[in-house]
Amino acid sequence: MLAITMKTTAFQTLRLLADGDFHSGETMARTLGVTRSAVWYGIREISGAGFQVEKVHGRGYRLERAVSLLDVEFIRRDPGVHAAGINLEICDTVDSTNTRLMLHAAQGARSRLALAAEAQTAGRGRRGRVWQSGIGSTLTFSLLWRFAQGARELAGLSLAVGVALARVLRAAGAGDAQLKWPNDVVLPGGKLAGILIEMQGDVLGPSAAVIGIGINVRADPRVLAAVDQPVADLETVTGAAVDRNRLLAQLLIELSAVLEQFTADGFAPLRAEWQALHVHQDQLVCLTMPDGSLVSGRACGVADDGVLLLETGTGVVRHHSGDVSLRPLQAGTDA
Repeated sequence: MLAITMKTTAFQTLRLLADGDFHSGETMARTLGVTRSAVWYGIREISGAGFQVEKVHGRGYRLERAVSLLDVEFIRRDPGVHAAGINLEICDTVDSTNTRLMLHAAQGARSRLALAAEAQTAGRGRRGRVWQSGIGSTLTFSLLWRFAQGARELAGLSLAVGVALARVLRAAGAGDAQLKWPNDVVLPGGKLAGILIEMQGDVLGPSAAVIGIGINVRADPRVLAAVDQPVADLETVTGAAVDRNRLLAQLLIELSAVLEQFTADGFAPLRAEWQALHVHQDQLVCLTMPDGSLVSGRACGVADDGVLLLETGTGVVRHHSGDVSLRPLQAGTDA
């Protein structure tokens, strides 16, 4: 797994350099309250994490390209985030934002707690996959949301979250963003974002959902080399730098609104919008089952509970989230 992490001093140094301007080693040492040697080691660690650092005698150091790092106070001051009642925490490095929030949930943490991280050492995706992330190039966070219902009544939750993500990402400039059942946001060039939802609680309720989200913001050679599928990123498609703080604020606001609606009415009111964004709608597809077998048919949408409706020669068959993965049907394969 790609696990790009840095020590505290290196992160502090990176934050000083994030604006892309020159900063002298002496000034950085004084600002951080460390020695010049500590700053030098921090610069070396930043370079080892994939950042290009330019050094010019008499001017100091600067990043070849400015980077947007997360600022918890900036996001907390957003009126929409405040109104949504989101309690946001940000850390430099964590094993997994989902793992950490699942622990907090088990210890009684309140709903609407969000955790974002610049780096993960054990990021997880759906079906045991690894979520690859890079410092400053991806946006990785999790949100704890509590429900009075049991997990069985929350079918369609990942699709509702997908609608919230698509709304924000399309508004941010990714106008071609679509949804792939059950938990991905994709662009023609590849996967833009993924969702991992983990549940705990009683069968009949109450229950808690930890909603993990990862978004590719900037093309990162290390991440691209570590993944085994096409990947798209927001900055490439928009042609402009993305402020990850504003993006995270908008995501938290939209997620809160969608989750409130989902809590009250379930997935049904969001079904039409989801289907309008469905990348495989009315296409021939092939489902890979957990045992490796394949089922082919025409993707004719989703039901009110979020299950995939697959039209086959024997009629419409329901497939539940988590039981299958979706792959385009190979040329020449009959439905």
